[in-house]
Amino acid sequence: MSSSHAAIEQVNRLFTGVVAASVILAVMLSLRLRPKRRDLIGMSFGLVVGVLTQVILGGLVVLTGLNPFFNIAHFLVSIFLITNAYLLLQHAKIVRTSEIVLPRQDPELTNRKVIVLVRSVLIMIGVAIATGTVVTGSGPHAGDENAKRIDIAINLVVKIHSSSVLLSIFLSVILLILARRDRKSWLVLASSLQRFIFVAVFQGLLGYVQYFAGIPVYLVAVHVATSVVVWLSALSLYWQSRLPRQASSVLD
Repeated sequence: MSSSHAAIEQVNRLFTGVVAASVILAVMLSLRLRPKRRDLIGMSFGLVVGVLTQVILGGLVVLTGLNPFFNIAHFLVSIFLITNAYLLLQHAKIVRTSEIVLPRQDPELTNRKVIVLVRSVLIMIGVAIATGTVVTGSGPHAGDENAKRIDIAINLVVKIHSSSVLLSIFLSVILLILARRDRKSWLVLASSLQRFIFVAVFQGLLGYVQYFAGIPVYLVAVHVATSVVVWLSALSLYWQSRLPRQASSVLD
């Protein structure tokens, strides 16, 4: 393993320690909260499961010489952790002032076409991230120059990956048009939708630039990092579409 790889591994371990400490703190605070919030407790323990899974997968990645399938699993569990942490944060903003169990409220957004499009965008971004890991695992930057690659026709996976990104952008533009025609949908989704379109278009352009530039490693690293931003933007869009008219009270 090169010195640069060893340095990255060391930083990764240090960062894992910070994440583990944050997760322990989240669990402790969720257990101490009164009135008790089962949603926060469940999601905080979800972080525990995710971190423990990451530790195991990280060990397997090293022991198997950066096997691409374990690398893919390692990254996808990271996406799970980020999703869990985002939802934990959003649920924590909902302040309940009593232990009375309120009936589940319907979301404020009621336009069926808009709701279906929001869900479709999230699904397509999920497909893009999943296929993106396969592209990386079968390409020249799968962790190490001597690491095993996924034996698959990379051009086919690249087409599926890029098509899912383009489709998500296309769906989001249709969503933008429909939302602008419905005042309630626009009020609920305007900010998160415009943010998603911006980061998705940026990510798509970055993908094409790195492809035609010969897949330089620094652009691949940026592309992988910004995929997390795209996922969070899609998740934020979905969360906004699911918010009830009054979730007790919500902190801004």
